[in-house]
Amino acid sequence: MSSAAEAILLTVFILASCIWVGGFVAIAVVARTAAAVLEPRQRVAFFRSLGRTYLLVGVPALLVALGTGAGLLSRHRWDGTAGAAVLVALALVSCLTVAVVQARRMTRLRRRALAAPANARLDRRVNRSARAAVVLRAMIGALSLALIILGSFLAT
Repeated sequence: MSSAAEAILLTVFILASCIWVGGFVAIAVVARTAAAVLEPRQRVAFFRSLGRTYLLVGVPALLVALGTGAGLLSRHRWDGTAGAAVLVALALVSCLTVAVVQARRMTRLRRRALAAPANARLDRRVNRSARAAVVLRAMIGALSLALIILGSFLAT
């Protein structure tokens, strides 16, 4: 690969990574604010819309970052760091897939709970699912950071 092509690939990789991580952080900030300001019914509608919109921006950015990262990795010798980066990338994609399924399930569950406000069993399920969602988001964030750190080691 020519040095110009490698520079272009690296630039696209950095931009896509910034969009992915920046969007992920922005959603965390928005989630805290929305929880403090919006009523439960409004929050469900807001996050349903936000999730669908972010999927159109965040997922392509992640795919571009992973693809360009793979292109950059192809010029690197295969070692433990490269193998770890591939495993972390696969774990990130797996967690993201689980998160999308979980978010859709959570939306349906919250709607049911809003329709039956005095149902303690549903409230417990919502709370349990919300805690699981926090853990899942934390895992996605940690895997994203781990991938950036591994990529930094691979770039040197």
